[in-house]
Amino acid sequence: MPAGAGRQGFRIMSFAGQVLSRLGGGGMFARALRHRNYKLFFLGQGTSLIGTWMQRIALGWLVYRLTGSGWWLGVVGFSSQIFTFAVTPFAGVVADRTNRHRLVIAAQTLAMCQAFILFALTVTGKITTWEIIALSAGLGLVNSFDIPVRQSFVVEMVEDREDLPNAIALNSFMVNGARLVGPSVAGILIAAVGEAWCFLLNGISFMAVIAALLAMRVKRGARAPKGSRVLHNLQEGFNYTFGFEPIRAILLQLAMFSLLGTSYQVLMPVFAKDILHGGPKTLGFLQAAAGVGAIMGAITLASRTSVRGLGRVVAGAAFLFGMALICFSFSRTMWLSAVLLTGAGFGMMIQMASCNTLLQTIVDDDKRGRVMSFYTMAFMGMGPFGSLLAGGLSARFGAPVAVIIGGAGCILAAAVFASRLPKLGRLVHPIYVRMGIADEQQQDMGL
Repeated sequence: MPAGAGRQGFRIMSFAGQVLSRLGGGGMFARALRHRNYKLFFLGQGTSLIGTWMQRIALGWLVYRLTGSGWWLGVVGFSSQIFTFAVTPFAGVVADRTNRHRLVIAAQTLAMCQAFILFALTVTGKITTWEIIALSAGLGLVNSFDIPVRQSFVVEMVEDREDLPNAIALNSFMVNGARLVGPSVAGILIAAVGEAWCFLLNGISFMAVIAALLAMRVKRGARAPKGSRVLHNLQEGFNYTFGFEPIRAILLQLAMFSLLGTSYQVLMPVFAKDILHGGPKTLGFLQAAAGVGAIMGAITLASRTSVRGLGRVVAGAAFLFGMALICFSFSRTMWLSAVLLTGAGFGMMIQMASCNTLLQTIVDDDKRGRVMSFYTMAFMGMGPFGSLLAGGLSARFGAPVAVIIGGAGCILAAAVFASRLPKLGRLVHPIYVRMGIADEQQQDMGL
């Protein structure tokens, strides 16, 4: 890492702050934060997510330090997400049948325990690659329940449906604001005292979100009938999700995006160490640069006043993300890589948050948990296969070629999705009319 990298990281964070103050001032984010429960969630989860990003960076660096292999990075990524693919549909059924508030508290508590165990093994020098895989799989199992339940729970925290798109954009801002801070802090800590202390701080940070969740006063929303069978509920959710073409198309687009594009993140230690010839600070700096782009994307979405037209935004953002990845694969300088990752972060955040907003808007409340479980499968469940694919391509052809292939796949998926937008818009239009988002005479907006 060059001597001025610390100053460079500070400049990136300062720039993000300037963007936020100029674009996010006034009432842009105030709509969602006027709801007490969501405000509590924002403060607690925002703190916890900083620790989550610290652990993610530290874990990747630890694995690469122990193995020196891009393949093992892919294996750990696979183990951390495979349960999301296999278990999440059942988690969606649980989310529609039980108290989402209590489920989120339980999941956050288990994730906190995982972080403390990881700290204990690492600080004592007893950690091995197989133990990392086992702990990552355990956290993946917890997340397979936590993510769809938490996504569905947003509706219960924001009582006014008109504020839902703003809340989702703000949630994305929160995630990626943490992505800006967490990796930067992790890079400094890893270089100074080692990876273990990142795990400890992550465990402590969970206390903030657990305290916030316990302080909420939540009204229960619509639920699937308790007397119905789990498998029947699962089949009902599957038929509803994949029987309606707009929902199916959004999920397939997101699945391809996650499979081919987002897995580039597991290869970031390779780029930081072997291609840019840096260390853990370089890794944190690159992740922070992507976080800057994601924050800018969240601010852009928060400024929108309507869900209409988001289909075109999804296609355009996926195309931008793919192009940024391809260009990043050719970069051999720190600053150019950071700029390109800023563009990639912008495209990735807008694509995923727009898909989330579209789905949350058009689904029925009593099936929301099941639909969001399939969203989680597409968003994170494809990740393990993408991680293995990226790790295998990296081992065979090198990390830059693996990233080029992923970026090209995202561009192709965006083109296919864009070609279907007119039909999807016509199918969704009656829902928008019923919700008051559009009127009968308005022309098709392409979703």
